[in-house]
Amino acid sequence: MDNPAHPSRRTWQHGGVTAATHSSLFPQVPETADAVLSGLDPEQREVATSLHGPVCVLAGAGTGKTRAITHRIAYGVRAGILQPASVLAVTFTNRAAGEMRGRLRQLGAGGVQARTFHSAALRQLQYFWPKAVGGELPRLLERKVQLVAESAARCRIRLDRNELRDVTGEIEWAKVTQTVPADYPAAVAKSHRDAPRDPAEIGQVYAMYEQLKRDRSAMDFEDVLLLTVGILQDRHDIADQVRRQYQHFVVDEYQDVSPLQQRLLELWLGDRDSLCVVGDASQTIYSFTGATPDHLLDFRTRHPDATVVKLVRDYRSTPQVVHLANGLLAQARGRAAEHRLELVSQRDAGPEPAYAEYADEPSEAEGTARRIRELIDAGVPAGEIAVLYRVNAQSEVYEQALADAGVPYQLRGAERFFERAEVREAGVALRGAARAGSNDSLLDDAEGLASQVRAVLSTKGWTTEPPAGSGSVRDRWESLAALVRLAEDFARVRPAASLADLVAELDERAAAQHAPTVQGVTLASLHSAKGLEWDAVFLVGLTEGMMPITYAKTDEQVEEERRLLYVGVTRARVHLCLSWALSRSPGGRASRRPSRFLSGLRPGSAAPGRRSAGAAGGVERGGGRRRRRGPVLCRVCGKTLTDAGEMKLMRCEDCPSDMDEGLYERLREWRSGQARELGQPAYCVFTDKTLMAIAEAVPGSEGELASISGVGGRKLDRFGADVLAICAGEELETVEDGD
Repeated sequence: MDNPAHPSRRTWQHGGVTAATHSSLFPQVPETADAVLSGLDPEQREVATSLHGPVCVLAGAGTGKTRAITHRIAYGVRAGILQPASVLAVTFTNRAAGEMRGRLRQLGAGGVQARTFHSAALRQLQYFWPKAVGGELPRLLERKVQLVAESAARCRIRLDRNELRDVTGEIEWAKVTQTVPADYPAAVAKSHRDAPRDPAEIGQVYAMYEQLKRDRSAMDFEDVLLLTVGILQDRHDIADQVRRQYQHFVVDEYQDVSPLQQRLLELWLGDRDSLCVVGDASQTIYSFTGATPDHLLDFRTRHPDATVVKLVRDYRSTPQVVHLANGLLAQARGRAAEHRLELVSQRDAGPEPAYAEYADEPSEAEGTARRIRELIDAGVPAGEIAVLYRVNAQSEVYEQALADAGVPYQLRGAERFFERAEVREAGVALRGAARAGSNDSLLDDAEGLASQVRAVLSTKGWTTEPPAGSGSVRDRWESLAALVRLAEDFARVRPAASLADLVAELDERAAAQHAPTVQGVTLASLHSAKGLEWDAVFLVGLTEGMMPITYAKTDEQVEEERRLLYVGVTRARVHLCLSWALSRSPGGRASRRPSRFLSGLRPGSAAPGRRSAGAAGGVERGGGRRRRRGPVLCRVCGKTLTDAGEMKLMRCEDCPSDMDEGLYERLREWRSGQARELGQPAYCVFTDKTLMAIAEAVPGSEGELASISGVGGRKLDRFGADVLAICAGEELETVEDGD
């Protein structure tokens, strides 16, 4: 994030959001070395002028780390201290490397190499292979999955498509951690990984995979690093030649280096110390790929004379967002937490982060879409809004809610829900079952349609309980489970619907959710959001079991989940909303609890190990904003209520109800008509619990109706007059078909 103090930047207001832009798409190249330093804050300037010896930059989110290191390189080049061709800057993605090259060109340092580890190693391997080994360089496998599949077959181990992807990921992890096939089972046990198959079997596949590569003179991307390391270790003359070429190194996102990448960096350096590393241990979220923050945290031990600069001035986020981010890390434990950075916002004050609690996931998605529509109407561009979730399978309900709200969206880092292979396969299977009609007898069941869908999808990998661990098997299950939930909801709205009706509904949804080509709201997983930022961020699904994820068992794994949430929080510039649903589907048991990471941060919650002090602020419930002012008591027996459904009714489930049954039935009949007219499930109008609460309270005014949980401002405006009229015993005018 660039420093807004830079003279080539200006600000303006749109919809209450401060944005910044370059005054020109092609800013002028600074005339002198000193001009390169213009606009840097004191810490960034220290980074830029520390050109000798090892330098460690601990840079918090939004503190301008890319700006600091690119200006450092440019200043060194412009001052004649660094030769452009002697500098190698490495980062982790082609996008980040391209951005760095662009910035360096704008600063007059276009001759500097900015590459990923793999790109830099591949260039060296291609150049030195004839001299070091002779003959042609092994061909590079673009995709290793096919060879892994053949290796498994030769080992007489059957892998389905999803297991194949996961085993391939395990082989990649083993190679970047420099684990040989024979040592893989022990390494898995030591690292507490959830292997997708028996580790001994994966070790066999791994060994066969390596053998087949050798036989066919092929290499994969991990081999690019391994072979480069091997040549530099064995051929001191080649290592010396590389070191004469590159004399100064800059490594971005240093908390994400793997042991193999660290070894390559050490070989590039030799006995020199002209190295600058930049990172933040609190943003280590890729340990499952072999990344470790230990190299960053141990830097000062390895280099006692290192210059250490901390960047804590946050130019991205408002003080309110930064305060929440700092509070989240303040509860962290472990080594990375000991080195956390306390960010200091440099922006004007903004709105407080909002917390929203919903009865179920569809209500959470609907509420999120409603808030997004309000932001867009207020002037925030759709492209400056993001919805971030833990796993890609959570996207479907938000795709639907945004489509229903007429909000354009784009998926990042994942296929569209209805384009996923497992969803397409499930659609084919459901369509075939609908044509066969062999399960029509199940429709006599109370859950006939849902039972049919479960039976069909069980042949595609759906089970009543989710699989253990992470990876594509879990992602596939989540996608199929989303289809099961969709079928349950559809059957609830249309009890007489057939399987053919559901297939038609799926086809209509798939067509309606085809995103327009215009810029839209970003839907992304938290992992794929790393390095990005938006004016408004919605962090959704923040319940125990999802954040932290169920398979985070060890303290280290749980703390990485906390860091993942921290990354999500720090993506927001101004608007931030954190939400959770108490049950999966409408009418379900409200057994979920908000993420433990929000304890002591969200209003009304107690910090871990402390009693609640009645935190200021408010938690939205079902769309209406209310302050919690102490425990909610049953209005019949006086017992403290904890269940969300009971809190909505203001009484225990077992306590006698004074509900007007006739009024309740009239409200249900009215709701069905509204749902048909809107083309939405009935629960999108009001849930059963909300109708029960209305029938018990019998509100006589808008104020009384608004005080009922589940009746937000939008629903009050849209349905309030009808509901109050029904409560008053008035007959609503109906329009006959054809009038």
